Amino acid sequence: MTAYRTATAAAVALAAPLLLTTWAAGTASAHGAPTSPVSRVYACSPEGGLSGTAACRAAIAANGSPFTAWDNLRVAGVNGRDRSVIPDGKLCSGGLPAYKGLDLARADFPSTRLTPGASLTLKYSSTIPHTGTFKLFLTKQGYSPTRPLKWSDLPEKPFATATDPALVGGAYRIKGTLPSDRTGRQMLFTIWQNTSTTDTYYSCSDVVFSGGSGASKSTRNTSTSGSTGSTSGGKSAKSASPSTKLETSPPSPEPASPSADSPSPVAGSPAATAGTDQLTPAADSTSGGGPALPLVAGGAAAALLLTAGVAFALRRRQ
Repeated sequence: MTAYRTATAAAVALAAPLLLTTWAAGTASAHGAPTSPVSRVYACSPEGGLSGTAACRAAIAANGSPFTAWDNLRVAGVNGRDRSVIPDGKLCSGGLPAYKGLDLARADFPSTRLTPGASLTLKYSSTIPHTGTFKLFLTKQGYSPTRPLKWSDLPEKPFATATDPALVGGAYRIKGTLPSDRTGRQMLFTIWQNTSTTDTYYSCSDVVFSGGSGASKSTRNTSTSGSTGSTSGGKSAKSASPSTKLETSPPSPEPASPSADSPSPVAGSPAATAGTDQLTPAADSTSGGGPALPLVAGGAAAALLLTAGVAFALRRRQ
């Protein structure tokens, strides 16, 4: 019996570090995404509140699972080589199979109404702070949402950048002036290259331009500089959209009302899913955090099974 207790204690001692390691990894496996203008990954997540729209349902179906980890769309080791590492047609997913539904070429993803030439403050809600540089790109005039998004759809240079902005209240804010020559539906593409980790984050925010110059008509809290948002440390970013106004029909050609905060799902017809070229990158499960939750759960379960198995085998020997 003494030998049994000794062996059992040893098995638990061996398994405990693995359990602690997987738990710690799980708490660090989330980081951030734009919530205004709302990104596809957040809009279609359980917390985004728009997962029931036609485009989000299609994206989830293509994905095979919901976008629960909306803040974990990251690729390790890119080091600024975005255009050579992330394949055409897979910009919204970062080339990650776990987010492939975001690459669907559709004109009805939840969108945000903006005004050409207006000032914009992009709100990037973050659940774990990192240092790094944000780059904001807007698709060129002539972009079609019914075709897979390619690097050639984006200008070479971003229209706004920010390095190491402050994280206040769980969000970064990146200010810029929108190009004045855009009309109709466009894509706002955000790159966040970390310096505190080897990760780079990618996100797509569907936007619709209408009206003339002036203030943005749909960006949440655009008059606020600095960083505000949901409580840091948790995955909820619901406070990012207290006055969200949803639409289920195509946008009117008339200018939108001057009220702020109106991400709007716009109905449209689905198109083919995105194509591929170049190599598909893989997410780094250790850089800047830990593995995704399924891996964490699997590691913990394996540790428990190992402990139970050793104990059972030793008991059989008594």
